[in-house]
Amino acid sequence: MQSLFLLLQILSAAAFLVYGPLCLFTSHMKSEFQRYGLSRFRLLVGLLESLGGLGLLIGLLWPPLTLVSATGLCLLMLLGLGVRFRLRDPWPQLLPAALLLLINLSIILLFFSLKEVAT
Repeated sequence: MQSLFLLLQILSAAAFLVYGPLCLFTSHMKSEFQRYGLSRFRLLVGLLESLGGLGLLIGLLWPPLTLVSATGLCLLMLLGLGVRFRLRDPWPQLLPAALLLLINLSIILLFFSLKEVAT
C-alpha cells in the first residue's frame, strides 16, 4: 500500500506541476476561464494548483504537508467539477478533474490508513 500511496502522490504532484503553470501562462486556459465566467480566479487557481503539486512533493519529506496539499487539491477539483457541471460540459471534459479528485481523495485515505498501520 505504501508503494501505491507514493505512486499516487508523485502522479498527482506531476499533474498539478504541469496544470498549474498551464493555467497561469497559456492563452487556452485564459479563454477557458473566460468561458467559465471565472477570469478573475485564473491566477489564483493556477497558483494553488502549482503550490498543491509542490506541497505533494515536499510531503515526501514532511508527510503532514501531503495531507494539506491533497485536501486542497480535492477541493479545487470538486469546485472545477461543479463549474463543468454548471456549464453542462460533455463527460470527457469532466474526466481530468474527476480523476484528479479521486487520486487525491485516495491519497488522503491512504495517508490515514498507513498512519494507523504504523502505530
